[in-house]
Amino acid sequence: MWEAYRRGDWCEQVPEVRGEAIRVLLLTAPPAHPGHLARLRLRDVRVRGVLDLAEVTVDSPVRLRGCRFDAEPRLEGGRFEALELDECRLPGLFAHGARFAREMRLTRCTVDGTVNLESVGVGAHLCLDGTTVRPAPGDAAVMARSVAVDESLRATGLDCSGTLDLGNARVQDALVLRGAAITGPRGNLQMSEINVGGGLYLGRGFRCAGTVNLCGASIGATVELLDATLDGPGLDAGRHALHLGCARIGGDIQAERGLVVNGPVTLDDTSVRGSVVLRGARLSVPSGTALTAGRTHIGGDLDCRDGTTAHGTIDLCDARIGGSVRFEAAELTAPDGGGHVLRANGIDVGGVVNLCDGFTAHGTIRLSSATIRSTLCFLGAHLDTTADEKALVCWGTTAAVLLLRPRRAPLGTVDLGRMSVGLLHDEPTRWPASLVLDGTVYDTLRPALTAKARLPWLGRDPAGFTPQPYEQLAAVHQRHGRDAEARTVLVAKQRGLRPTLAPPARLWSLLQDATVGYGYRPLRALWVLLCLLAAGSALFALRPPTPVGGGPYPHFQPLVYTLDLLLPLVDLGQERAYAPSGVMQWCAITLIGTGWLLATTVAAGAGRVLRRN
Repeated sequence: MWEAYRRGDWCEQVPEVRGEAIRVLLLTAPPAHPGHLARLRLRDVRVRGVLDLAEVTVDSPVRLRGCRFDAEPRLEGGRFEALELDECRLPGLFAHGARFAREMRLTRCTVDGTVNLESVGVGAHLCLDGTTVRPAPGDAAVMARSVAVDESLRATGLDCSGTLDLGNARVQDALVLRGAAITGPRGNLQMSEINVGGGLYLGRGFRCAGTVNLCGASIGATVELLDATLDGPGLDAGRHALHLGCARIGGDIQAERGLVVNGPVTLDDTSVRGSVVLRGARLSVPSGTALTAGRTHIGGDLDCRDGTTAHGTIDLCDARIGGSVRFEAAELTAPDGGGHVLRANGIDVGGVVNLCDGFTAHGTIRLSSATIRSTLCFLGAHLDTTADEKALVCWGTTAAVLLLRPRRAPLGTVDLGRMSVGLLHDEPTRWPASLVLDGTVYDTLRPALTAKARLPWLGRDPAGFTPQPYEQLAAVHQRHGRDAEARTVLVAKQRGLRPTLAPPARLWSLLQDATVGYGYRPLRALWVLLCLLAAGSALFALRPPTPVGGGPYPHFQPLVYTLDLLLPLVDLGQERAYAPSGVMQWCAITLIGTGWLLATTVAAGAGRVLRRN
């Protein structure tokens, strides 16, 4: 071994060496043969006893391949040029606080204990590829808290039956855990407050039986979760399959292929500079919330298209999304026992919100007080709720366009109360059975139906009659120059109001409807007056009244006399000069009373029209 060190050759003809002998060799550091680089390279050697390199300084590389250790190597506090352990078997490794000028490699090894790399510093690469770690029950598999790596940390294919702890670690470049498996009852991946300058790669078959904890993490580029399986530690409060709360992501979260999560996922208060892509992901928390992203800031899209499924609530309350929210062809199912499939109250979206093109929701969608700067689309969506549930709640939401054209008419209530929309595009054959429009404001309706065809749309409020939807529809017709349609809607509003009135007011309403159409049909009063004028003139021509007083008398004219009776506050001189008798007296009284009623009704209607204008 001594001579191989001086030549830098592999020492592989020795069945075993003592750990103490290796220590002496590295501390005494014999000079290299001329033209050779001195270094320790052992292959297929049993290391007997303890290899104790604690607090030593080794200036040459150390590479051990296929070696077997009787005891846990001790490297704590040591200073090394480079260390490689490849295909070795160890009962553990203790390297707390060690420093490696170039690299530290623990690859394809089997460790029957804990690998302790806490506070280790590596000048270039730290590599744990293909290593299997089987700690004692209850112990962590790899302890690497506060590790500092100046370039990359790789652990592809790492197999741990306990916790991998990288809390407060600093990795200047990429952190790669592709294909790693963290199993066992305490198989967690702890990376809270980790700082990674490049990307974090947890895809390509990555599995974790417990929590993947990235709370407060700072990732400079992409977080990859392709083909990952996160089983989660359970469904107790505060336990997550993926905890990305309060994190900062400089790129995207890429999980669009094969991600399976059986447990809660949280992105609360997280900032993602790029997009969150969950296309085809499967999230499952049958008893609660599958994804929480409250107050999350996403610079790009939230992409849940193409077969994304979630059994449990998706909570996006108060999130800020610069791009679009896309759920085309996704299927969301409320928690067992009912509830919300999507809760996004207060969300602010810079693009579209697409819940369309094959989207299916088995539960309530709540988008109250949301701001959607483009289109809110339900084209071809299936809103699957029972009749006593709410299918969609958009109370107080603002959107440029609302496309409410689901695959079939929802059985549950659709609540658009206090919503503000530029264009509302619906489909009459798919109007929901219960529709709340109280306080809803829109500029344009499509299709542009007649008032008569649109009126049933207004009468579907489960709470009963409310006047504002009629006034809004009339205002839209009037704004587009369809005054006759607007009057039809306003008359319908008064008719809808009639059952809520007291009996006398109800009779008065009936009279206004029949005579002047509540002021919106003024020609009706003119025709009634003309009919009364003709009937009265004919009657008084047949049976003229007798003169009263001492004369002189104006010449009796039946037409003028009837007009004098019908028009209150107008004196044509005939009514004062002549008095009917008998049955004609009752005819005159009827004409006078009818004239007063018609005049009052016309005045009330005219006043309503003036107030409207």
